[in-house]
Amino acid sequence: MPVNVGKFGVWTSIARWPDDRQARADAAAELDELGYGAIWLGGATASLELPEALLDASRRLVAATGILNVWTEPAKVVADSYARVSKSHPDRLLIGVGAGHAAFVGERYWHPFRAVESYLDRLDLPQSRVPRDARLLAALGPRMLRLAAERTAGAHPYLVTPEHTWRARDILGLGPLLAPEQKVVLTTDATQARTIARRALAVSLALPNYTENLLRLGFVEDDFVGSGSDHLVDSLVAWGSVATIRGRIEQHHNAGADHVAIQVLTAQADAPLPTAQWRALAEGLGLLS
Repeated sequence: MPVNVGKFGVWTSIARWPDDRQARADAAAELDELGYGAIWLGGATASLELPEALLDASRRLVAATGILNVWTEPAKVVADSYARVSKSHPDRLLIGVGAGHAAFVGERYWHPFRAVESYLDRLDLPQSRVPRDARLLAALGPRMLRLAAERTAGAHPYLVTPEHTWRARDILGLGPLLAPEQKVVLTTDATQARTIARRALAVSLALPNYTENLLRLGFVEDDFVGSGSDHLVDSLVAWGSVATIRGRIEQHHNAGADHVAIQVLTAQADAPLPTAQWRALAEGLGLLS
């Protein structure tokens, strides 16, 4: 059976988690109590040390890697770590993998589809097995989405719109897990929200994997000029009241998402974990009722 991540999760970079073990444990325990189904960890490493620590500190939460980079995280190490962590926390660990970006990988980066296929082959070997139902792909385009449906539990698209979710569900079919990431800013001040959003989007909008996907969704080259058009920013980052943000998340669910991984953006990129925003969203999403 696939890992049960529920309808709502939170997405954070591993760099945002505090070094202090007790602070990490307290944050994970609170997310559990708030009713979120999963913690998605961007930039996770093959050792799975942070996922393990967060699972140790919670009762029901799933820890999901979003993503393990196939170029930098050896499949055998991932498999060994998965075996260790899943033994203590069965059905609570989800291994998201993906090809990443040439800009960060360098000369090793070749055909990303074949690289992911090869990585899955290695995860299928008896001595380094990660079960199909415990892994998924960072998939944007049709070919990678079909691979996700054929060889994993599903797809975790990043930097997408509800329109992409609709298209992804059509390609995946009804069975596979579809868990898009959605960036949010909890402010009704348009200038402040777009400033925060643009800072967060700056790196991603310089990466062809993302811009090519956005062009497929109907955006145009002019949307990428400067720091991005208001139309592009508002389409990728939901901002406003909790009710407004809930509306965007519901659009993903109505388009076929099983789960939405919510990434809270704040005025300071290196700020502490956004626990106040997690609490407000949990209440607004009805997780506390």
